Amino acid sequence: MPDNHEQYKLFDAEFKFMQLIWANEPINSTKLVKLCHEHLGWKKSTTYTVLKKLQQRQVLKNEKATVTSIVKLEDVRKYEGEQLLEKAFNNSLPHLLVSFLDGKKISDSEADELRRIIDESRR
Repeated sequence: MPDNHEQYKLFDAEFKFMQLIWANEPINSTKLVKLCHEHLGWKKSTTYTVLKKLQQRQVLKNEKATVTSIVKLEDVRKYEGEQLLEKAFNNSLPHLLVSFLDGKKISDSEADELRRIIDESRR
């Protein structure tokens, strides 16, 4: 995982753009322009502006008109989760769970999965 946290912080439009790349990489930049037009309603100039910006931040690379990610989806999810936990829940997992589960019912399989995750993280 890269050291620069700026690489993980993606604004909504950047995240949607990166989702297209993650789902299709390696992707030809011409095809990326077409996908961005179809899925995001972007013009070619917008696509290339965002591409250049994210390339400068070392989020992705564009070599010989082929775009690939440097930062992976899992890294962005981890960063965003840590930021949410710190900002909104004072780094308290129990507070986060209480907030998300407030009044909701979860299935037995979901409860089992949460127990498994907790047990694995304690080892």
